[in-house]
Amino acid sequence: MDTIDRCGRGDDVVFDVEIANRQQVMRVDTAWLRRVTSRALAAIGEPRATIAVAVVDDRRIAALHVRWLGIPGPTDVLTFDLATAPGELTGDIAVSAETARRTARSLGWQARYELAYYVVHGLLHLAGERDGTPGERRRMRRRERVVMVSAGLPVPPCRPRSPARHAR
Repeated sequence: MDTIDRCGRGDDVVFDVEIANRQQVMRVDTAWLRRVTSRALAAIGEPRATIAVAVVDDRRIAALHVRWLGIPGPTDVLTFDLATAPGELTGDIAVSAETARRTARSLGWQARYELAYYVVHGLLHLAGERDGTPGERRRMRRRERVVMVSAGLPVPPCRPRSPARHAR
């Protein structure tokens, strides 16, 4: 079942956030994820943003992964920057609920928080953060922790070292 939830808010701060649940692996509270996304955007310091988040399964994210990055297999998050002007925060983020559930289980925390973590990671990429080098990854992890807490979420657990996520 596809669930779409949209949000906009405030006079000075305007977020157009759309959440589309396109998987059946786990239950996703799209209203909660939309609120988390808006809070994360505020924590990042973006006054205006247009974001679409697609929550998908591993099969769908693997298809996107190979199509856009040429890398076979599923990943946790893919980010697509759609900004047409400098300073504009516009983009699509695809997150895998299946990967979130599996990873959350191995890290000992809730799958919904893992899914939110993927969204925060994607938002930071849209805001200009990179994670291609060890130094960039350390900076990204610090920013992720700050944004998660500012958005009212728990600090993400430490992760085993892995190659950088891929953004486009």
